[in-house]
Amino acid sequence: QVQLVESGGGLVQPGGSLRLSCAASGSIFDINVMGWYRQAPGKERELVAGITGGGRTNYADSVKGRFTISRDNAKNLVYLQMNSLKPEDTAVYYCNAFSVVFGKEYNYWGQGTQVTVSS
Repeated sequence: QVQLVESGGGLVQPGGSLRLSCAASGSIFDINVMGWYRQAPGKERELVAGITGGGRTNYADSVKGRFTISRDNAKNLVYLQMNSLKPEDTAVYYCNAFSVVFGKEYNYWGQGTQVTVSS
């Protein structure tokens, strides 16, 4: 089992910045990939950014060049630095941990943190 706790959401004006944090605990050594997803009202949950244990990253096209995902393996933390925020970035952001144990896949989710971009 993996437990995830997000923090850092809030209200920000367009063009502003926020940094989300995700603290992982439990069976963290089984985690293959950490990621951030988001879900806006009336829309499906979508991948924002992911990072492997080796530091390889991927991003949704809509956030490339504006968001940066990083991880601190020593502290079991994953960050999402969000710059040049737009109203369309408004959503609940969820931290995700993906692991494969004995061939079985597991997805773990945090409780989510609200990000609102509005003037």
